[in-house]
Amino acid sequence: MLLRDKTAIVHGAGGAIGGAVARAFAAEGARVHLCGRSLARVALVARDIAAAGGAAEAAEVDALDAAAVERHAAAVAAGGGIDVVFNAVGFAVVQGTPLVDIAPADFAHPITSWTMTQFLTARAAARHMAVRGSGVVLLLSASPARLAIGLTGGFGVACAAVEGLSRTLAAELGPRSVRVVCIRSHRVGETLAGGADFPMPPAEFIEDMTLLRRLPSLDDLARTAVFIASDHAAGMTGAVANLTGGMSPD
Repeated sequence: MLLRDKTAIVHGAGGAIGGAVARAFAAEGARVHLCGRSLARVALVARDIAAAGGAAEAAEVDALDAAAVERHAAAVAAGGGIDVVFNAVGFAVVQGTPLVDIAPADFAHPITSWTMTQFLTARAAARHMAVRGSGVVLLLSASPARLAIGLTGGFGVACAAVEGLSRTLAAELGPRSVRVVCIRSHRVGETLAGGADFPMPPAEFIEDMTLLRRLPSLDDLARTAVFIASDHAAGMTGAVANLTGGMSPD
């Protein structure tokens, strides 16, 4: 097991990506602390993990509440330390409107909310990791971080900001043997079906915009997160793991 005896915190664990990564962490031997604003949704994932023989605890934590995030991280650290933290918290964003027409509040929302929650959860865990001299901080961005593509509103700006945040954290935490990696995913395939928020035919989005002619899956993302969190990726930090299927090649 790649994460045997590790302790991981997953924010946004009640969502599709957070739940998939939490289950994958647990399947590889980690004890997983699941966080989200909806305790009921997070508890369902915890029950799934327990039923599969894994170890998980659920907590209601608003990832935009700095004090709540700090309290939770301190409680987990006091129980044996934090080895991994991953933030999969999602936000509704306004896309499809040109920047010259978008309302300032709609433009700012993903920048102030998504970037801030990634910062708060990474900071809280990293403080404890730095004291121990080990740990892995995983952040999440998306394909617009590296694309010259219109109509993404403030979302593309937020994606780029999160990747910039990951590099700065990696530079500051590297001397304390704490690794920081950002996972950049394209739209995950399982979240596309029936999505009323989607602006174009799925076939056009998939076949014309990705090199692999497919979207990344939840399993793709979860297995990548496991690898990066494990000692097999001990030399990786300050990097962005590209899971866009080639939509943003680099």
